[in-house]
Amino acid sequence: MNIELITIGKTEEKYLIEGIAGYVKRLKHYTNFSLEEVPALKVSQLEFSKQKEKESDILLSKIADSDFLVLLDENGKMHDSVEFSSFIQAQMNSGRKRIVFIVGGPFGFSETIYKRANYKLSLSKMTFSHQMVRLFFVEQLYRAMTILKGEKYHHV
Repeated sequence: MNIELITIGKTEEKYLIEGIAGYVKRLKHYTNFSLEEVPALKVSQLEFSKQKEKESDILLSKIADSDFLVLLDENGKMHDSVEFSSFIQAQMNSGRKRIVFIVGGPFGFSETIYKRANYKLSLSKMTFSHQMVRLFFVEQLYRAMTILKGEKYHHV
């Protein structure tokens, strides 16, 4: 199965870029993983609702009908790391070819994206910058893979 993380905007902080790259490299050992950064729209050009719709159009153009779409969303379901690994295993067992996780733009997702989504996942009740969420997500995905393989990265 292919796993992809699509984000709106570029990761700019060097320490985050390095951290993300480190986990992406580790993930290659377990799964076909890719990260795609979609250029952010200029806020001053659009009102928030129009910006969300334009971002949705861009995101939906990158998603196939057969993809399992997961939104990283503050109102999504929260899992601990073991539960998240079980979620990933269930997706792998489903026979799907690709699961796509999306981190939206600064104003969230449009209704169009919410309607297309198969699942909403929250990483925390706390609010993090969209750039930090990328690092947290790839680390948790790596952790899930090590849990599934019975490796010692995750201490229970």
